[in-house]
Amino acid sequence: MLIQAPTLSASSGIRHAFFTRQGGVSEGIYASLNGGIGSSDETERVKENRRRMAQALHVKPDALISVYQVHSPDAVLVEGPWGPERPKADAMVTKVPGLALAITTADCGPVLFADAESGVIGAAHAGWRGAVTGVLESTITAMENLGAQRSRIVAVLGPTISQKAYEVGPEFVQRFAEEAPGHERFFKASEKPDHAMFDLPGFIGARLNAAGIGGFTDLGLCTYSDEERFFSYRRTTHRKEPDYGRLISAIALTP
Repeated sequence: MLIQAPTLSASSGIRHAFFTRQGGVSEGIYASLNGGIGSSDETERVKENRRRMAQALHVKPDALISVYQVHSPDAVLVEGPWGPERPKADAMVTKVPGLALAITTADCGPVLFADAESGVIGAAHAGWRGAVTGVLESTITAMENLGAQRSRIVAVLGPTISQKAYEVGPEFVQRFAEEAPGHERFFKASEKPDHAMFDLPGFIGARLNAAGIGGFTDLGLCTYSDEERFFSYRRTTHRKEPDYGRLISAIALTP
């Protein structure tokens, strides 16, 4: 049902999980642990799935907190459960124990952050657009504003689409070249003319290492190729399915 990273598990003050799609109550294309509030799955099933995730993290159901993700570079401070509307952002930070910062993904990169000594955590949704425009750096800065030290922050990348499954067209390559010059090494030629294979995990890792944090780990898990454990937006698109489930990656400070 969940995957953990040794670098985060080593701290007794932090709980985290990269949840798989297994262990829930959803059916069909959402089977079974779909955490996507924005999916077209039955609302009550999603609520039960998220309740199970909150229970696994030892937090209250309303303390499993998500934002309305919009592929932005924005990070927001979390001090308690939201009201009726979730803020539009793609990263969260907190120093309040008992709150689980939950990112939803289905190919994009879920990154969990922690400075255990300062008691500050963060979580970011890093698709290519968010990574290019600075969501990872925004998360680090927001953590520093809460007292974290950059050199102590560790970050872990969970299930993400791998380069071998991420084919992009010439428009993507051109836009990437304009917005992130010097990063051509994250592309390799595709068998399809004028297309390329993009290394999103490698790009995320490079941005985090360049930011000067204390450590970065890529769990090396591909959402597209591992259908048994992970949802994938791209796999759904290739199959022309009407919707897809969302994975949850979350981190919390123990009370």
